[in-house]
Amino acid sequence: MSTLTAAETEEIERANASGLQPVVFIHGLWLLSSSWEKWRTLFEENGFSTVAPGWPDDPASVEEARRDPDVFAHKMVKQVTEHYLEAIDALTLTPAVVGHSFGGLIAQKIAGEGASEATVAIDPAPFQGVLPLPVSSLKSSAPVLGNPLNFGKAVSLTLEQFTFGWANNLDADEAKELWETYHVAASGVPLFQAATANFNPFTETKVDTKNPERGPLLIISGENDNTVPTAMTAAAFRIQQKNPGTTVFIEIPGRGHSLTIDHGWRTVADEALAFLTTQTAND
Repeated sequence: MSTLTAAETEEIERANASGLQPVVFIHGLWLLSSSWEKWRTLFEENGFSTVAPGWPDDPASVEEARRDPDVFAHKMVKQVTEHYLEAIDALTLTPAVVGHSFGGLIAQKIAGEGASEATVAIDPAPFQGVLPLPVSSLKSSAPVLGNPLNFGKAVSLTLEQFTFGWANNLDADEAKELWETYHVAASGVPLFQAATANFNPFTETKVDTKNPERGPLLIISGENDNTVPTAMTAAAFRIQQKNPGTTVFIEIPGRGHSLTIDHGWRTVADEALAFLTTQTAND
């Protein structure tokens, strides 16, 4: 049985009809797929078609999500990955994939399946084998991991928690604006899965970094990210760099975890666009 919504199926059909190279965007925790709207416009203006499925059962809007936050509970990495793989399988052309945070982890899992033409992982959540665990990352995840009962719950961030984890490099007004505009509750499960990954041989956060069909990969890190600090993204890069495919690492100066949605989003998007334009043209 398909997990795709009617709206997602329509997006895929539009992308197929265009005949253009598709790009699939994958959001992470505490956001919806609507957070990619500016990116999608930019990529479509530059010759790509775009598809941005939500996670399974995601509400259609931030307003709807806030009325029923419990809908986010229990979502797990494997379930979400399979949802995106179903969307990719429905595309006529193999897509490029762009993911942020846990979306960046899922993007690398998809690349490891050989299902991506080229991949961009932005401040990606760590996969099994990524060992650094900076203090700021622990503090950022504490609103979830600090209570074991959150494993089965949907968890929202206060403005203070969002500011530390996401908007630490922004002024107070922009931090509040982003929190009010984009923030929704998130499943606690993926954070527990990531936190225990290196102790669990069956973890769903495994990534096949050795698959020669992985394709080109760009990892982007925000220099000031408290949630996924550079130590973590650099460790992921060192592992991925052993793959025969092109592997590139870029650190964006002065940026935090909100780098895909804040006032400086275009700097990050331009790096991703340039990489995917080059890599898909070279195919």
